Amino acid sequence: MIENFFDSWSLFQHAYLSGWFIGLLLSLLGVLVVARDQIFIGAAVSQASMLGIAVGLWLGSAVSQDPHSWWHSDLFHSTMGGVFAVLAALLTTTGSRGSGRETHEAITGWVFLVSLSLSILLMAHSPIGTEEINRLSASTIIGARQTDVWIFAAMFLVTATLLFVYARQALLLILDPAMARAVGLRVDVWNRLLAVWLGLIVGFSIHVSGVVFSFASLVLPALVAKNVCRETRHLFVVAPAVSLLTGVLAFVLANHYDYPPGQMAAACLSGLVVGAWLFRWLRAR
Repeated sequence: MIENFFDSWSLFQHAYLSGWFIGLLLSLLGVLVVARDQIFIGAAVSQASMLGIAVGLWLGSAVSQDPHSWWHSDLFHSTMGGVFAVLAALLTTTGSRGSGRETHEAITGWVFLVSLSLSILLMAHSPIGTEEINRLSASTIIGARQTDVWIFAAMFLVTATLLFVYARQALLLILDPAMARAVGLRVDVWNRLLAVWLGLIVGFSIHVSGVVFSFASLVLPALVAKNVCRETRHLFVVAPAVSLLTGVLAFVLANHYDYPPGQMAAACLSGLVVGAWLFRWLRAR
């Protein structure tokens, strides 16, 4: 099994490395999402990114028939996915507070459903667009390139560095937003910055790895860490470790048994979540 994986390295190394860096990156941000019980926001942002890519495909076909034009490039599609993901993240994480206003849950549900329906409707009469949306829904990461590896490695290093430098502020945002306001932390500004960064990362990740792998990497490692760690600060170490180790195992298994790597990783992480729930239950007895 291991030998077969190494034999495939020359052919799929960029896919493997991109998947691992995407997992590390999203698992760090996932701690901030899961610790604040905003899991469904990840699904809404992911689906909004899909809508952005669908809009990009639709605009490309409407503006230019040249398949080599910028309107048909991966960069344009990724940018559109990132823009829509950022808008969704801002809507779902920084909605207005106060009486008579919609709740975060209501806005999140609306974003998810409108993104899901419109992405399908826009591509309903476009065979190429439908194929691309289906590919992203199927979470294939095989087409990743060397450029993707460098992009996600850089994003991971930037995210890890920022979380290390601003660890105190991040913990306050997670544990006690009211206290954060009391000590002078501009919580609304921090939430908006986090929403923008989350949207950008999810948007670019989905164009490379698809919805299932991206959403699983955002939520499941943090869920495992939340159930096994006693201190919140440890989540930022355990979640990336879980993501990386599970990602390596999942890609080895997927290569050996000829399964899609994204779905294999999501299944392995889901199994770990069940194990983490069992561990927490046994520890509480």
